[in-house]
Amino acid sequence: MEKMIIVSAPSGAGKTSIVKKLLEAVPNLMFSISATSRQKRNNETDGKDYYFLSTADFKDKINAQDFIEWEEVYTGTFYGTLKSEVDRIWNIGKNVIFDVDVKGGLNIKNQFGDKALAIFILPPSIKILEERLRNRNTNNEEDIIQRLAKAEYELGFAQQFDKQIINDDLQTAVNEIINMVKLFLQ
Repeated sequence: MEKMIIVSAPSGAGKTSIVKKLLEAVPNLMFSISATSRQKRNNETDGKDYYFLSTADFKDKINAQDFIEWEEVYTGTFYGTLKSEVDRIWNIGKNVIFDVDVKGGLNIKNQFGDKALAIFILPPSIKILEERLRNRNTNNEEDIIQRLAKAEYELGFAQQFDKQIINDDLQTAVNEIINMVKLFLQ
């Protein structure tokens, strides 16, 4: 049976780092590439990091019901999971792993139930989260303030996930999640 692992967290909590380590450690997982309408960053590749779509193209795909889930995460900036992406991964016999925002993660979990393991990554504190966002040097001050406000809101959804892990030490968190995922996929 095809399964899916959902990893969600506020921006800066470490979900992308954790997902990369999971992909290295668990052989039958394949990353689900999300679609977004946001601008591509210098270090990103279309079709590898995200499917970068114009806002108009994204809205066309919403209207065509091409998404399992989608969200206007920030005003005018959409993220979503294409049905075709999950089909692509399941068709080659792999399990899907998602690196998605909190609402997207809950939407996927609600649709797929026991086929999905939903994991919420918690930062040790909002202060540490702010330090991580600032140290990334990828966001301006306005973005950081917006992301911190969103993080405080998203932390209220942690209990709706199957598991919650505090990422105060990356390797410890990764080891805990690897064990959890291997058990779920058995």
